[in-house]
This record gives sequence, C-alpha cells and structure tokens, in this order.
Amino acid sequence: MLAGRTGALFAVLLIIVAAAFTLALALGSADISLVEALQALRGEGPEKVQALVTELRLPRALTAFAVGGLLAVAGVLMQVLLRNPLAEPYILGSSGGAAVAALLAMSLGMGSLVVDFSAFGGAMAATLLVFAIAQGTGSWTPTRLLLTGVVLAAGFSAATTLLLALSPDQNLRGMLFWLMGDLSFAFDPLRCLVLLAILVIAGTLSARHLNVLSRGELQAAIVGLPVRTFRYMIFAAAALATAFSVTTVGVIGFIGLVVPHLVRLVAGSDHRVVLPASALAGGALLVIADTLARTIMAPRQLPVGALTAAIGVPLFLILMNRMRAERYQ
Repeated sequence: MLAGRTGALFAVLLIIVAAAFTLALALGSADISLVEALQALRGEGPEKVQALVTELRLPRALTAFAVGGLLAVAGVLMQVLLRNPLAEPYILGSSGGAAVAALLAMSLGMGSLVVDFSAFGGAMAATLLVFAIAQGTGSWTPTRLLLTGVVLAAGFSAATTLLLALSPDQNLRGMLFWLMGDLSFAFDPLRCLVLLAILVIAGTLSARHLNVLSRGELQAAIVGLPVRTFRYMIFAAAALATAFSVTTVGVIGFIGLVVPHLVRLVAGSDHRVVLPASALAGGALLVIADTLARTIMAPRQLPVGALTAAIGVPLFLILMNRMRAERYQ
C-alpha cells in the first residue's frame, strides 16, 4: 500500500514537471505551439523557433528547475538540522550576505561575473559567520543557530536597504530585480543541475540517518550515528545549495519553506521519499512561477520571487490552517 502511494506520488510529480516544462517552452512574449516547441527540440522547424526554444527557453527552464529543487532540498535539510518545521534555506543568513556583497559589486559598476562571485562569496561568508557565532566556545544548539541566523539576517537587511538608498538611480532597477529573483540571464543550468543530482542521491542514500536525526540527537546517538559530523555535513550541503541558488537567480523565498511541508502532508516523514519528491516539486513550482513571470504582462517580465511569494503565502496559510484543524480533531 505504501509503495503504491509513493509510486503514485512520483508519477504525479513527474507529470507536473513535464507539464511545467511544456508550458515554459511554448509560452512567452512570442507564443509558439506545442508542436513547434517539440519540433525545435528535435532540431526541426524554423531556425528562429529553434533558437528561441533551445538557446533561451530550455536553459532558463532547466535553471529554474535546478534552483527550485536546490531550495526545496535545502529546506528539507534545514528542517532536519534545526528540528524546526519553519526552518528554511535563508535562515542561515546566506541570502542576506549574498545580497549585500552582490549589491555592493553592482553599485561599483562591476560586471556580471564579478557580481556572481561576490554573491557566492557573500553567501558562504555569511553562513560561516552564523555558524561561528552560534558555536561560540561550546557546541551549538538548533535554537542558538536559529536565533543567530535571524539576528544577522536583520543586520544584512539593514545593510541592503542602505546600499539601495546610496546607489545611483540607473542601477536600482537591476538591483531590485536581483533581490526579488530574476532568471532573465540564467542560461547556464549545468552547475546547479549537477549539485542538485549529487544532493538528491546523497540525501536519499543517507535518508535513514536523516530520519533518525529528525527525531532528536539523543536517539541518533543511541543508534550509533556520528551526530556532530553528520550535522556538519547537513549544514555544508544546505549552505552550498542556498549559495548556488542565490548566485544563479538572486533571492527567491518560500520554496524551501512550503514545498517540504506539502510533500510531508502527502508522503509522510520518510526522507527516502521526502527528499527526491521535494526536489521535483520545488523545481516544478519555480518553472511554473517563472513562466507566469514571463507571460502575465508580456513582453514585460515580473520578478519571479514576487510570484513564488504570491503562490507560497496562500499555500502556507492553507497548510497552517489544515495542521491546526488536524491538531484539534
């Protein structure tokens, strides 16, 4: 029964992913038919359509899928690490550090490559800073790590506001789009796809350890799990996934918070299912959000982070209401 339910879940998710990619390839400011999109993938049809599909829309859709999957996987790992269902990838402060570093590079007129390196360096530096402060002179606890991340995120937010206020007017639009998530120049999905595959495979193989650790460190230690080492590995994986995501498309919220919850409602808490299912669902959600961002007000593009928030907030409220109703039944 459980195997059948799991198989049905993955079948539905694969159908949703396929539908999301189909819409992403066919819709946009220049609409083409599904037949034309499929022909372009096979190398047939007009050259302009082939270039539109294979050089613009397909790489962008693959990037959206990879980033959405990374954010969802990072959300799953953070919720295990902190044993808090409200934990999400940006709780480490990595998005705030990336934003400050990237905006500083933009305000200095640096190129996109420097901005990317700055964002990645800022994300990793912020994550290491959160960990170092939370650890202090002794071992860190999930509560201490959570509070440290929240406080530093507030500080990074203040620094971001200051940078926006001091930046030239001609740079503000690009800065704001980056802060709200922007896939307009995301045409290199390979690194994110590779990292997503590595994390999903490694996480699925380690699912038994994740299941044990999510029940508490004492139980994990009793069954012989090297808790300290495994926590460091989870921390590094979540931080790396978040840093890659922020570097590639900017700051996009709610996917790492909402998607794992929705998957657990359907599939339970076994991370052999939760982790790969969250990767598929998160990827599909961001592909759909990006397609909507490109088409709602075409040819003008909306920041995809605003769309994920518009989708994520109602889903989260519905989720919380359902959980409260189940608790009092």
